[in-house]
Amino acid sequence: MTTDQQIHDLNQPLLNEHQSRFAYVAELLSRRGVDVEKLLKQIADFQIAIPSWALGTGGTRFGRFPLGGEPRTLEEKIADIGLLNRLNRSSNSISLHIPWDVPGDVAAVKQRLVEQNLTIDSVNSNTFQDQADQLHSYKFGSLSHTENAVRDQAIQHNLECVRYGRELDAKTLTVWLADGANFPGQQHFRRAYQRTADSLATIYEGMPSDWTMLIEYKPYEPFFYSMAIPDWGTSYSLCQYVGKNAQVLVDLGHHLPNTNIEQIVGRLMHFGRLGGFHFNGSMYGDDDLTTGSIKPYQLFLIFNELVDGIQDETVKNPPLAWMIDASHNTKDPLEDLLQSVQNILVTYTKALIIDRPTLEEAQEANDVVGAEETLRDSFQIDVRPLVAEASLRTGGALDPIAAFRKGGIREQLIQQRGKKSIATGL
Repeated sequence: MTTDQQIHDLNQPLLNEHQSRFAYVAELLSRRGVDVEKLLKQIADFQIAIPSWALGTGGTRFGRFPLGGEPRTLEEKIADIGLLNRLNRSSNSISLHIPWDVPGDVAAVKQRLVEQNLTIDSVNSNTFQDQADQLHSYKFGSLSHTENAVRDQAIQHNLECVRYGRELDAKTLTVWLADGANFPGQQHFRRAYQRTADSLATIYEGMPSDWTMLIEYKPYEPFFYSMAIPDWGTSYSLCQYVGKNAQVLVDLGHHLPNTNIEQIVGRLMHFGRLGGFHFNGSMYGDDDLTTGSIKPYQLFLIFNELVDGIQDETVKNPPLAWMIDASHNTKDPLEDLLQSVQNILVTYTKALIIDRPTLEEAQEANDVVGAEETLRDSFQIDVRPLVAEASLRTGGALDPIAAFRKGGIREQLIQQRGKKSIATGL
């Protein structure tokens, strides 16, 4: 759909302006002692998984407005993510959701992945919906349910996800529970927690020893009185109970308004239990908006903690899994994903150029203004030319969204798949 030559041709009119802007910021950072070449490699190496469920138009309980050309099969989703990766060179893996995207012909799927230079990053289980062929309902919970038969069904589904993941060479299982209660007295909190812990431990025992279990948390929704795993502390305690390869997954939208997410990130890295991220943006709660669209400075502060922990040799946290988790209700899903990846890369780059010795000196001296200004200085530098240069050097587009539009990609997808095509799973 978009070849390397087409991307090259789309870059040509932008080169002169880009080179001027890149030269300026590169010189600025070089004067500050930043190794620009090392920085460009760090940017190019940073990869963000695209979820298979985020390639179609989202919606609300009131309605959904598909725009056409959406991927109807796993193979078409692989093609769309391959397209995104060709444009930005930073999206080389897929997070797969079961049973929405069960691989039928595993050999054929693996061949498609090779053709698109992609891998399966993780598999995500789904016990928040009842499927047409399942025996027991999850209306009153899954892994925390009062009935053994329901819990066993949910456990077996997670193990089935692991089996699919093994066939596709993934090594991570992500578990998010919708389990909870809407009314006081509906659920016994301590027993529900223990049932959840024991169910997760059973799944963990059935996973290969080199796999990681990511345990996600959420304070509300779909239940509004209580959730089985409402916060990072509960997730952390479950990880401790389950085993050393269980890690906390932080979804940026899964926090109450004004929560200090960056402190949570720092604390989990200190404990060595931060497993990864679901990136999105939010105004009120789990809004699933474009990453960085609402609170860009908070995203920067989160990345400050991440980079600080990654660069600190005393921090023994495993490598992190990065993934977008968003819902595109009014935007073209592919444009939204390109925006999110760009915003993440820009924010990551700003965190990489923080003058950490100066910041640490200010912190140790209790120089409040000095510490804050050190952070703000990096945040305010326009590093977009660095992200564009990293993309250019790896064969990507200088401006992925502009390339998507000028290439008429959505129009081509509609022509191929139809105006009424709707992505599976949503």
